[in-house]
Amino acid sequence: MALPRYAYLGPAGTFTEAALRQVVSPDDAVYLPQTDVTSAIAAVRAGDADFAVVAIESTAEGGVTATLDSLASGEPLVLLREVLVPVQFTLAAAPGRTLADVRRISAHPHAWVQCRRWIAEHLPDAVHVPATSNTAPAALIASGGSGELPFDAALVPPPAVETYGLTTLAEHVADTASAVTRFVVVGHPGDVPPPTGADKTTLVVHLPDNEAGALLAMLEQFAVRGVNLSRIESRPIGDSLGRYSFSIDAEGHIRDERVGEAIMGLHRRCPFVRFLGSYPRADAVEPTVHVGTADADFVEARSWLREVRGGTAT
Repeated sequence: MALPRYAYLGPAGTFTEAALRQVVSPDDAVYLPQTDVTSAIAAVRAGDADFAVVAIESTAEGGVTATLDSLASGEPLVLLREVLVPVQFTLAAAPGRTLADVRRISAHPHAWVQCRRWIAEHLPDAVHVPATSNTAPAALIASGGSGELPFDAALVPPPAVETYGLTTLAEHVADTASAVTRFVVVGHPGDVPPPTGADKTTLVVHLPDNEAGALLAMLEQFAVRGVNLSRIESRPIGDSLGRYSFSIDAEGHIRDERVGEAIMGLHRRCPFVRFLGSYPRADAVEPTVHVGTADADFVEARSWLREVRGGTAT
């Protein structure tokens, strides 16, 4: 049988590739590097890849907007798994460069944000040259020499220094030593895998227009059923000013009674609800189930209601 194909943000050596290696070995899959997150997701929709591995959230920047927006519209896709990757950066350059030579630094925008305090302290006059990925500038240095490039050095993952034959100018330049990025595996919808007891459900929800209390009404669908939200972010829908959708991570699985009831409530109340999957949490943390919100509580309550309607209970 053909090996599964995984699209990811390349070239080789990115943090996304490190996440992909947690999912499947290169011996057991075809790795398809892409120029950006949108292209990786588009490859799945077009049938050029079976899955995509993309960043969805970081401790420094929150949600990755390119991923959130790509999943919120277009052909429906779902999240199948998440993995966590610790993130640190090395300032590197072509052999012969020194820290004193650096005036222009190439970096992916998320990398720049995670290192800007270090740069402000050590290279206050340096300017940012945006890169499409964390290893794209390393590949450019390796392929053509730094003299023709519009930057002097690059912020890259530490393994990229050896991979691309670069010189290390400074190590551990990230502002936060404990920085982590969350990556997800994206695929086509199918049977939802059974709950593990430590799961996460991701949704996209639109609110009714021009209705006071609409956001509160949406949040109450979760609150009254004891469903905690681990992430909620607003994103512009894009068709007119002032219209926003919400990207949500809820603790629990759609097969959990409390989560299923909350999603049904959203469906009744909101004009658009997109289910983006229920999948195991990477940290395996189980949600807190409050009194009255366990599966057995919902089942018993429905049974009681049937009896009341049938005149056999009061």
